[in-house]
Amino acid sequence: MSEIHVLDETIHYLDSGSGTPIVFLHGNPGSSHLWRNVLPRVEGARLLAPDLIGMGRSSRPDIPYLFADHARYLDAWFDALELDDVVLVGHDWGGALAFDWAARHPERVRGVAFLETIVKPLEWSELSPQARQRTETVRSPEGETLIGEDNKLVRLAYTVATNNPLSEDDLAEYLAPYPTFESRRPLLAWARQIPIGGEPLAVVERVEAYDKWLATSADVPKLLLTFENSTKLLITPEITEWCAANIANLEIVACGDAGHHAPEDQPVRIGDEISAWATRQGFTKVG
Repeated sequence: MSEIHVLDETIHYLDSGSGTPIVFLHGNPGSSHLWRNVLPRVEGARLLAPDLIGMGRSSRPDIPYLFADHARYLDAWFDALELDDVVLVGHDWGGALAFDWAARHPERVRGVAFLETIVKPLEWSELSPQARQRTETVRSPEGETLIGEDNKLVRLAYTVATNNPLSEDDLAEYLAPYPTFESRRPLLAWARQIPIGGEPLAVVERVEAYDKWLATSADVPKLLLTFENSTKLLITPEITEWCAANIANLEIVACGDAGHHAPEDQPVRIGDEISAWATRQGFTKVG
């Protein structure tokens, strides 16, 4: 694990290999640990995976942890490492941050791969009754129970939102950065920012901005990895159809059965498909 100081804070990140930089961005409530079984499947490139600010081993400054905060620290991290001609891989909020960074730095992006992420603003009608109830709970004062004494948010993520419960050691790795109520606030902040029904407006506007880039950037290859599991997925068949109709230069690859935190269920398939796509696009040199 490497570290670098940006904006008076420390970002920890994985860094291995050489060649085209491929940056893997995790979501909520994860860390770079999410990619531990994916990265070894990708060869012929420089592989980087940061812990987002306030998450994993990175610093926890006294900020609201809004989307714009994460984007600001991520911008500083990219600049500090002088990363250009980048291939981005994003899961969950990491995918949204990847799209946002690419839309604002189109001259520095070579390709984008994504899975189980936020590709467009959602309407309440698109949510199942269970998902709507969860979202309403998260946005209410009751949402703080999710980061209470037993940190339900992390525990539920890696038991309910995966097909296969994690080992005790891996669950402990995800839990370790959040020993206190205050240390868990970045996780709740993320959960409350999912753009639904036009709110939060600031996030909706950023998603709409990167949607314009996704629709018009025909020169940038994109890869969507999809999964099968009707009750645990963010990118449903309907959202996949939306992506096919609205994202330029998109390849879609089905990767089998998985929950929302798919790199925990299908790391080998995900790594192999990203590696094969990167090789086809000339991003990596294998052999």
